Amino acid sequence: MAKNGKKYRKALEALGGRTAFPLREGIAKLKSVAYARFDESVTVDVNLGIDASKGDQVVRGGIVLPHGTGKASRVLVFAKGEYAEQAKAAGADYVGTDDLIKKIDEGWFDFEYAVATPDLMGLVGKIAKVLGPLGLLPNKKLGTVTFEVASVVQDLKKGLVFFRNDKQGLVHFLCGKVSFSEEMLYDNMVAFLKALAAAKPGASKGQFIKKVVITSTMGPGVPVEVSEL
Repeated sequence: MAKNGKKYRKALEALGGRTAFPLREGIAKLKSVAYARFDESVTVDVNLGIDASKGDQVVRGGIVLPHGTGKASRVLVFAKGEYAEQAKAAGADYVGTDDLIKKIDEGWFDFEYAVATPDLMGLVGKIAKVLGPLGLLPNKKLGTVTFEVASVVQDLKKGLVFFRNDKQGLVHFLCGKVSFSEEMLYDNMVAFLKALAAAKPGASKGQFIKKVVITSTMGPGVPVEVSEL
């Protein structure tokens, strides 16, 4: 098993063995121990009180963060005619139909989000097995299968970010960069946690948010006091 590097161990020691921090203090601590030479991403990992094996306890949603994620999103849209023109005008990076299907089928994935009009989902279905595992398949429940392509593209460009639990009942969410101010990270995290709480499925009983850890790309996880949240 690989050992953690000296800088990582030093950052871990700086946490002082604390089991949890209030959110604001945790953010300050995360920024203070960041040591990478690049602008690290900051994520929030949440352990949910759900049974992830049950379909009625799936947690999913999306939110436009107050300060964005610090990452530009490339948006692909499957559309034709007037909807294709609307998507282009809204700032979509790639717009098309069969041409995009062919490129993706050949292994091209130079985009973060895919949107499709409902009439083209039959066509998109040809590459569903490719896009699905990558989380890139347009989804009606997330609002990415719609004729309102302009508004969806605009939201994605503004920083709309989706979340969904994994098989272990965890949600991993990008909240910004280490270069963000403490207040910006706090605003983004609070907005996300509110959206997450609002997405609690009715079938989930008991404590919904069980554990929260905030982490930078290279740094140690900083546990956050759930009772405060």
